Amino acid sequence: MPSPFRSQPALTRRAVIAGGTLAAVGWAGGCSTPRAGRPRAELLSSPPRPHTVLVALDLQDSGRRPVAGALRRLAERAESAAAGVEVAVALGASVFDRAGLAARRPRQLAVMPAFSGDVLDPRRCHGDVLVQMGADTVEEADREAGAIVDDLPVRWRMSGFREGARIDAGRPVATNLFGFVEGHGNPEPASGADLVRVDDRHGDPAWAVGGSYLVIRVIQFATELWNRDPVAEQERIIGRRRDGSWPDGRPADAEPAYAADPHGRHTPLDSHVRRANPRDGAAPPMTRRGYSFRGRDSAGRDEEGLLFTAYQSDLAAGFEAVQRRLAGERLGRYTLTVGGGYFFVPPRAGTTRWVDPLLDL
Repeated sequence: MPSPFRSQPALTRRAVIAGGTLAAVGWAGGCSTPRAGRPRAELLSSPPRPHTVLVALDLQDSGRRPVAGALRRLAERAESAAAGVEVAVALGASVFDRAGLAARRPRQLAVMPAFSGDVLDPRRCHGDVLVQMGADTVEEADREAGAIVDDLPVRWRMSGFREGARIDAGRPVATNLFGFVEGHGNPEPASGADLVRVDDRHGDPAWAVGGSYLVIRVIQFATELWNRDPVAEQERIIGRRRDGSWPDGRPADAEPAYAADPHGRHTPLDSHVRRANPRDGAAPPMTRRGYSFRGRDSAGRDEEGLLFTAYQSDLAAGFEAVQRRLAGERLGRYTLTVGGGYFFVPPRAGTTRWVDPLLDL
């Protein structure tokens, strides 16, 4: 069966998709000293920047001292980034093995597995280190990312944007390439920042307390196929109206009335939002940021979609539990995850202050 994700009929979900242009998000360190101008905004407690760049790196050397040197250089460059730019260095599971520090790896940090329906291209997944950048313009994001990465070997790179980015009911929202406003389901930034940080109760190493687990998912959209469906059907698949409000007329920032809708007359039981969070228990906090991307893959074929990013204190109870509930959802006909990974954002990730506690220097 031809794939809806490419114009070429040879590509199916079982095909391995080559890398292309990407999209991203950043973590700002509130303790850093920017070069000039506006103060550095702190990720999760301030609105995300409209443009982002994300670069995954594979370090060339192994051993504690060489890895320490590379991480310190990256942290120093991140700390000196331009004012008003979100920037951070995040760590993949492999860097702890490379540095001989497996005992200091955050408890749940591992290689992201393939979930139901994924077709993951290894060239677009994982990495020793992730450099995250957010800026007001794509030119600024590219420039700062280039200065921080410099001559280090790039595994993959993406750039992305937030269409129609704004604040609605206290939450940053944007419109994705399916035409739906997303972001209303996030906790408010002022409170959500602390809710998604690792604490000292779950066995993570001391240096990691205050950091956050980060999930990256590169999701291609079959927009031509999606646009063939009437808006009313699209809204039933998502479980919200295009503007984010609920099908029964409740505003976007209200809790859904699932208890009064047990058979899914208003919000279908198999809709994306109801599967993701059925409101049948205490959902662990997870702050999501979506960035749209458009470009071409390495074979020159057009692609577009969503760079899904999510911050949380518990991967198993957060993102992974949601993915299990979403297996087989109707929305899966229109989406295909081809890349991403798990990373850990250290506390004070836009500064150099996390390096010594991690490496015991």
